[in-house]
Amino acid sequence: MAASNMLTRPQNLPANLHAVRGRIAAAAVAAGRDPASVTLVGVSKTQPASAVRAAIEAGLADFGENYVQEAVAKIDEVASPGIAWHLIGPLQSNKTREVAERFQWVHTVDREKIARRLSEQRPHYAPPLQVCLQVHLGDEPTKSGAAPAALEALAGQVASLPRLRLRGLMCIPPAEDDPARQRHWFAELRRLRDSLNSRGHVLDVLSMGMSADFELAIAEGATHVRIGTAIFGSRP
Repeated sequence: MAASNMLTRPQNLPANLHAVRGRIAAAAVAAGRDPASVTLVGVSKTQPASAVRAAIEAGLADFGENYVQEAVAKIDEVASPGIAWHLIGPLQSNKTREVAERFQWVHTVDREKIARRLSEQRPHYAPPLQVCLQVHLGDEPTKSGAAPAALEALAGQVASLPRLRLRGLMCIPPAEDDPARQRHWFAELRRLRDSLNSRGHVLDVLSMGMSADFELAIAEGATHVRIGTAIFGSRP
């Protein structure tokens, strides 16, 4: 059996998760940070509900999904209290109600229209939806996100919405062969967050870093790392 397939077997998942947590802790300590300041979001897109259950049994409490319909079906099937579901993929306006009703976090708000719909559709009995603004770093036309120059206006609009809580910034930067260049993108997101805070915002989240580069992101202040392959193995 190929190694990539071995990784997806349920008995390997606890070991994978333990290894990832160890790498997160080591990267945080190397950066002079408390490992508890980094939240691990397991990227479970395209993974079956059985894999999510195995991860929950191994102690994972935060899951990232890209596709709303797939995620909602999985949320219903898993039906586990105390789990936080994070939308980490692009959000279309016709999907906002399901997200507002079922998710705890949205990392990919990039325009005022989406934010306003999420606020209007968030149930009154639920706590405010935690949101991050996705920032487009690098010249990649296929990726979503607000331009850095538009962030200050967008942050003001989102922060004013009553059923949302603006927490920070998110990015999916270009993949670089040079670690120093990769780290540069994470430093840029941190700089943008700090700039917004200097203008009166109180943002405490940097959602950045995936399986191939999360240690570099932690070195630059990542508070939420989004890791799929290193935990679940290759996607089905």
